[in-house]
Amino acid sequence: MKRFADATVLVTGASRGLGRAIATAFGAEGAFVFVGYRVGAAAAEETLQAVRAAGGDGATVAFDVTDAAKVDEAVTSMLGARPRLDVVVNNAGVARDELFPVMQRESWKQVIATNLDGTFNVCRAVARPMMGKKRGVIINVASIAGQRASPGQVNYAASKGGVLALTQSLAVELAPRGIRVNAVVPGVCTTGMAEALDRRVVDARRAQIPLGRLGTGEEIARVVLFLASDDAAYIVGQALVVDGGLTL
Repeated sequence: MKRFADATVLVTGASRGLGRAIATAFGAEGAFVFVGYRVGAAAAEETLQAVRAAGGDGATVAFDVTDAAKVDEAVTSMLGARPRLDVVVNNAGVARDELFPVMQRESWKQVIATNLDGTFNVCRAVARPMMGKKRGVIINVASIAGQRASPGQVNYAASKGGVLALTQSLAVELAPRGIRVNAVVPGVCTTGMAEALDRRVVDARRAQIPLGRLGTGEEIARVVLFLASDDAAYIVGQALVVDGGLTL
């Protein structure tokens, strides 16, 4: 029996990278996956085909997580097509790395708006429908940058630190209503934000990882599925670090 047969899952930022890996992993476990994306309809369609090839089904859904009204509209549309949202993975995110003395205000605003405000907007839109069903799982994708110093990423680190704090407080509020909220905290991976990093930075980070290698999107996805599954039924408000030992 597949773990997520008949379940409905929303993954934001799922048109590529880590989001695609997570969406595909849910598909392999029988889920109906809403592939959330902002731009790049063709890439989102590729993710959907990967979900179907893995054994699941789904649909693409376009919305900007920074626009609360559009998020609400998208969630209403999804709930019109499916009876409920069982799992929501807040993966949409951006990075605009700049040293702080020269960081543009727009770089700060865009990262906070997407990574932190976007997570808030989606959580707010799905919380009431989940409360009505007295069940649901929300998983927020954070980063080790939110737990340790990350020079050149003041904006990104602040946004992901905020996501971790949001996760804890929201978890306490929603757990009595049948909704579990947790976070997964990726380290440096071969997919996602690390793809845009300078190779010298990546090599330096790799040298610091006790396992001696970068993580993969599939490894992060497996942890997300664990947190979403009944195997994690007693786990609430936690930030599960998946970094090969980098932050030890």
